[in-house]
Amino acid sequence: MPDIGDRPSDRGSKQIILYDPNMASPPSHRLLEVDALRGLAAMAVVLFHYTTRFTELFKAVEMPTVSFPLGYYGVNLFFIISGFVIFMTLEKTIRPMDFVVSRFSRLFPAYWVAIFLTFSICHLLGLPGKLVGLGTAFGNMLMIHGFFHVAHVDGVYWTLEVELLFYCGVFLLYRLRRLNLIHHVLFGLLVLKLTYYLLERQFGINLPWIIFRLLILGYIPWFALGISIYLAISRQDSSGWMQPAQTAVMALLTLWVCDSLFVFTLALALATVVFLAASGRVPMLKTPPLVWLGAISYPLYLLHENIGWAIQLQLQAIGIPIDLTIFIALMANLLLANALVRWVEKPAMLWIRTRYKNRTRPTEQ
Repeated sequence: MPDIGDRPSDRGSKQIILYDPNMASPPSHRLLEVDALRGLAAMAVVLFHYTTRFTELFKAVEMPTVSFPLGYYGVNLFFIISGFVIFMTLEKTIRPMDFVVSRFSRLFPAYWVAIFLTFSICHLLGLPGKLVGLGTAFGNMLMIHGFFHVAHVDGVYWTLEVELLFYCGVFLLYRLRRLNLIHHVLFGLLVLKLTYYLLERQFGINLPWIIFRLLILGYIPWFALGISIYLAISRQDSSGWMQPAQTAVMALLTLWVCDSLFVFTLALALATVVFLAASGRVPMLKTPPLVWLGAISYPLYLLHENIGWAIQLQLQAIGIPIDLTIFIALMANLLLANALVRWVEKPAMLWIRTRYKNRTRPTEQ
């Protein structure tokens, strides 16, 4: 998603601009395939929660015809895409506040309204074991409530903390004018992740948990893959592929050692799909339904879990077949996400970014 102040990299890279559905005037050059992938990732998580996870948590009178037990890996696809998009954005950012304002306007207005809607709807419909108090809801406002052991209004919010920490980390590197050292930083973090794993597995030594969490070591291989894909695509000369390839291989090997061969294989497959999409080689992803799904992916992700479960439980209680409850919950959340984009996300982003541009314009003359 392009941000305020985006410009081509100063190092001879190709200009790659992601389509941002929340901008008033979308750019003429759009990388819609990656945005559509984000929509598919969100849908995978939604279907996992409405099928597999729902039947695990609640007493379902019947099992769905089709289940999606691996849908939660859509989150990992999100992380790869975030690595790609955020590093691309920072490379093209002129002023630090451009990035800060862009990220704030993108993330927080929709998030705050999602908290309000989730809290209100779930208290209205009821959701056993998942309801929180008003104080807890306010405690969610900054996305870092997990550090203070404050419960989530919706369980999916845990990923927002991970994303926010990633943004802060790469932004710090940007402020230090050391984005060119990203491969060294990623390599160091991957080695540290391996160190944590091997010391615990082989010697029973547990290194500080807070460092592991602050440095998002559990998820850094996925972000590393996204950054590597962006750098490999954006560098025109073949020599520019060497470091991204090395970092990607290191990330994949780390997943193999610390997780499993299956996760390694899945990561390789997801990274390949993102690479092909970012290269413009998956034109089927530019079909209008998938473009629309990408446009509402963030609100859909924020709103779907608890609200969807509350709807499913209400429908199940009156004898609606589980497959139909899944469909109705999905349609309701797609409509709600679309409304949030149209009436909250777009207007809020436009208002915040316009005010910021107007305030900074006199200093640029």
